[in-house]
Amino acid sequence: MPEITYREAIHDAMVEEMRRDETVFLIGEDIGSYGGAFGVSAGMLAEFGPERIRETPISELGIVGAAAGAAMVGMKPIAEMMFMDFILLAMEPLVNQAAKARFMFGGKATVPMVVRMAGGSGTGAAAQHSQSLESLLMHIPGIKVVAPSSPYDAKGLLLSAIRDPNPVCFVEHKLLYKVKGEVPEGEYTIPLGVADIKHAGTDLTIVTSGIMVNKSLAVAGRLEAEGISVEVLDLRTLRPMDTQAIIKSVKKTGRLLIVHEAVQTGGWAGEVMAVVSGSEAFDYLDAPMRRLAGKDVPIPYNRFLEAAAVPQEADIEAEVRAILANQY
Repeated sequence: MPEITYREAIHDAMVEEMRRDETVFLIGEDIGSYGGAFGVSAGMLAEFGPERIRETPISELGIVGAAAGAAMVGMKPIAEMMFMDFILLAMEPLVNQAAKARFMFGGKATVPMVVRMAGGSGTGAAAQHSQSLESLLMHIPGIKVVAPSSPYDAKGLLLSAIRDPNPVCFVEHKLLYKVKGEVPEGEYTIPLGVADIKHAGTDLTIVTSGIMVNKSLAVAGRLEAEGISVEVLDLRTLRPMDTQAIIKSVKKTGRLLIVHEAVQTGGWAGEVMAVVSGSEAFDYLDAPMRRLAGKDVPIPYNRFLEAAAVPQEADIEAEVRAILANQY
């Protein structure tokens, strides 16, 4: 299979679906001649024109509101948030309109829209452009939340998200845009709500998503050389969450570490712990469950403080070793 970047995989998914379905269009700031803040929509204006690559004023409220309205009358908009942080400006149409319309109209109205958003730290973009707000979005019934970790997953999940009749928040970690991976030519989809074991293991389960999958895989590879077998479970879709995959993995390994970049307080790691606590997997635990998350601080601009504010490979490895040594 050819290798392409995460950025190219997302671009290809949008292009292929727009060629297949004329109701799909892209709307957002600087997505036309500029090609998007991170270059994801480069070249799309030339192929699809300004009617389907809709440049907007600087108004996230307007972008998401227009997308929600268009989705309710038969279109399939892809709305781009330049940074995930800016979705906070559009919470009313997303939370009070898009997320609720299908329920309030008894299923007679659907809202097939995708809100793409670049999230996460690591680029020196500071506190207002580096947040991980997945848990906030997961709290809203009616919204699906997707966070792919590889080019292969990004393309397959985005195609499924565009075709889904519900609003989907599609979280793209900024550090992943340049990451390369094998992606098959031609159309394929990955169902939403299905996790993936990225590295099989027997001693401990790491449940994670997004950029933390890559960091966890690096740790699992190093520890494997020492005879330590770590299973890395990539949730891929945070809502709906593949709870059965979590339970199955924890029953196999008997130990659990949840890793996410978002701040710990109110983070989705607590939801995973609740799933395990309320299932048969709890009786299989040989050590306390642990979570490793971002510090409860705004992301600093200083690159050393920025790195210290979110889990790094060394932090993940230290947690794994501590759990296996029964230090908790």
